[in-house]
Amino acid sequence: MKGMADFSRPGSLYGAVDLGARKQAIEAQARREASGPQAATSASVVDVTEETFTADVIDRSMTVPVVLDLWSPRAPGSAQLSPVLEKVVGDLGGRAVLAKVNVDASPQIAQALRVQAVPTVLAIFQGQAVTGFQQVLPEQEVRRWLDELMGAVEQFYQANPDARPAPADGQQQEPAGPPADPDLVAAEQAIESGDLEAAQAAYQRLLARAPGNEDARMGLAGVSLIRRTDDADPADVQRRLQDPADIDAQLLAADLAMLQGAVDEAFERIIAVVKRTSGDDRDKARRHLLGLFDALPAEDPSLAKARRALASALF
Repeated sequence: MKGMADFSRPGSLYGAVDLGARKQAIEAQARREASGPQAATSASVVDVTEETFTADVIDRSMTVPVVLDLWSPRAPGSAQLSPVLEKVVGDLGGRAVLAKVNVDASPQIAQALRVQAVPTVLAIFQGQAVTGFQQVLPEQEVRRWLDELMGAVEQFYQANPDARPAPADGQQQEPAGPPADPDLVAAEQAIESGDLEAAQAAYQRLLARAPGNEDARMGLAGVSLIRRTDDADPADVQRRLQDPADIDAQLLAADLAMLQGAVDEAFERIIAVVKRTSGDDRDKARRHLLGLFDALPAEDPSLAKARRALASALF
């Protein structure tokens, strides 16, 4: 069933938002900010050539995410972005590797990765490009992108514990947290097997016992999102968007944007509907937006911005 891998595999980040990873990204950012700048330590940084690409990128990516900085001394954007990447990857304390490729000196790497512009940043994990961007981003956006990547990597290891590398000598793994709720485990297993109805039922059972459980709330909203978009034809949705009166098309387009990781775009689209409608149409759009809010952790910065915009649109 389409979209089923989006909940646990980092490969899904290339074109689909991993809602659970987004929560872990927020938590990781909070932990980093709480620890302060003194806690940051330099990660491995390596200059990669065509001869060393396999060993330095592919082989390393089997145990740790590799952030690939494809740069050129001719590109002003590279001079802006590369120091930011070194800083934010360094703050991870060795949990990621920054691999720098001068595309002028190693053009075959750029050709193999179909790089069309520099700077280009790709995240390589388990031998595959899982996410990336091409424009020069401010440090805050780079950190957010990297936190989402690390959250997805952690989800991969939670779903595949045998793949987690053993700690290096002298290091200890973090102590295990409390055992997972059986309904939460059942929901995740149902998602893995493609049984969305069973996953929905498990999340609902957990919420009935623990109405404040954020994992269950997010999971239920995510399952609902996938079920709504499972049979959607993006081309047909785009055609229907030409009719401003087609509210359902606007809401479905927002759902598709959400799955593609364009969270702010999804929220803005529905808020625009709220602004220009009234009565039942406005209430339908408002309730749909609140349902999408449930798919994200309460600390997500996109939520605060969208809630303010919704309040402004309503009042």
